[in-house]
Amino acid sequence: METNNIPDSRGSNFFTQDPYSGALLKTYLPAALYAHLLPVFNELGAAVGSRLDELADTADKNPPVLSVRDRQGQDACVISKHPAYVELEKMAYETLGLAAMSHRPGVLGWDQPFPPAAKYALSHLFVQAEFGLCCPVSMTDSLARTLKKFGDPALVEQVLPQVTAPDFADLQQGAMFMTEQAAGSDVSATQVVATPHDDGHWRLTGDKWFCSNPDAGFAMVLARSEEAEGLKGVSLFLLPRTCADGTLNQYRILRLKDKLGTRSMASGEIRLEGAFAWLVGTRGKGFQQMADMINNSRLSNGMRAAGLMRRAVSEAIYFSSQRKAFGKRLIEMPLMQRQLVKMMTRAEQARSVMFQTARALEKADGGDAFAKDLLRILTPLIKFRACRDARVVTGDAMEVRGGCGYIEEWTEPRLMRDAHLGSIWEGTSNIVALDVLRAIRKSNGLSALQTYVQTLLENGLPCDASLVELQADCINKTFALARSVADTEDAVMARQVGSALYHVAALASMRWEAAHAGLETRAILADQILIHRLAPRDPLSQTKYEGEMQALLAYAL
Repeated sequence: METNNIPDSRGSNFFTQDPYSGALLKTYLPAALYAHLLPVFNELGAAVGSRLDELADTADKNPPVLSVRDRQGQDACVISKHPAYVELEKMAYETLGLAAMSHRPGVLGWDQPFPPAAKYALSHLFVQAEFGLCCPVSMTDSLARTLKKFGDPALVEQVLPQVTAPDFADLQQGAMFMTEQAAGSDVSATQVVATPHDDGHWRLTGDKWFCSNPDAGFAMVLARSEEAEGLKGVSLFLLPRTCADGTLNQYRILRLKDKLGTRSMASGEIRLEGAFAWLVGTRGKGFQQMADMINNSRLSNGMRAAGLMRRAVSEAIYFSSQRKAFGKRLIEMPLMQRQLVKMMTRAEQARSVMFQTARALEKADGGDAFAKDLLRILTPLIKFRACRDARVVTGDAMEVRGGCGYIEEWTEPRLMRDAHLGSIWEGTSNIVALDVLRAIRKSNGLSALQTYVQTLLENGLPCDASLVELQADCINKTFALARSVADTEDAVMARQVGSALYHVAALASMRWEAAHAGLETRAILADQILIHRLAPRDPLSQTKYEGEMQALLAYAL
């Protein structure tokens, strides 16, 4: 009788096998909503480990195809998506309502819009199967949010029902067309021109270089409407795919990008040829208004990175607990234990900061000024650090599986390829780290974060007495460094500041979770952050890890 020596997690429930998912969900959601959604999470977790994973793998291997003309030779620009991707779309948009749940009641049988924590928790689980689709889902959600915030009421009334439609057949998805060849991160170099028309609307002309979900029903577009140079001349527009008379709008999809990851989802180049568009908000204030959509997408990027890391950790723990070598299970070997704990720490940091940022977003949308300042700094922090960590964790998961981890039949290569996206879209690591410094200089973000960290620690499970002085010293030095670097505009230190602030926020969040979720191992993870991410350390010293590693891995199993 042959024995299969290659452990395969296919068929696992990625909600129930995650040791933290249920308790954290119960902690961050209202009790009634938690009870209502628990069956949904259980069902989704099972699908992530089975049908959704199969669909995602198929969609990844069968990317969308662009037909620029129809069989009669007429311009068409039709993107054909594989049936597996379409089934994933129906699951995300219709069954789960991920893009609409923040904007209308009735999704998943709930009688009011969902709070951000519920949306991001569901998305965090869904992305463990399919990453690429979550970009269009996020953009559709963010477009609705930005339109409600800045759009003319009549335009909102016309478009919002279309981008939040409960039935997939009626849904118009959203997109964001911002990047140009001359204007990547530097939006002030935008060259696409917006010209007012006699009918009171606008016409857009020029090329957009990187447009994900390019056949979306509506897209937010930045274009130069004023003679003023730089950002002052840029306005925000809503671009429909189809005009009122049913004809295609005047823009063409020139080609689709051949990407490293997110292969399931189409990204393309667009040429605007006098395309009809509506002005959104105030002329010349386009970037400030688009920033709301970008920041929402940045938070979504951080959430997706957290989800990728959680899937990578789950795969690594499953494999190492089943696979034997040299007479032992891999998970019993000290170096493997250390590697798994490092992966777990990064993944759980991201999830904790995701939930805390979601709480801040909910309060900020309710008008809380303190939460707005807190959100302003937490958003770039999670986008910067979690997305970089995802590249490490998914790479480590590939290594844990060994040779099979390098083969496209398994999940790890797709996780690793997709993980590299987060550090690029909606701002590269350098751009987002510099945005952390802007949040310190131009808002009360740093003082808000400092106050919030103190509140979390005061209401959390205290650290061991032997670590009290070290923790206080590291936290004080972190905020002092951040203030000094921001005041002196020492750009070269921006990434160091971003990492340190993120680690402090995660540490405090985990100590709070340890108390409120009854998860003492969250406090052990917080200790890991303190000792290995914040505290000074001699790289040549001998450090003992066994107790902490065994406690964390015992809980994970």
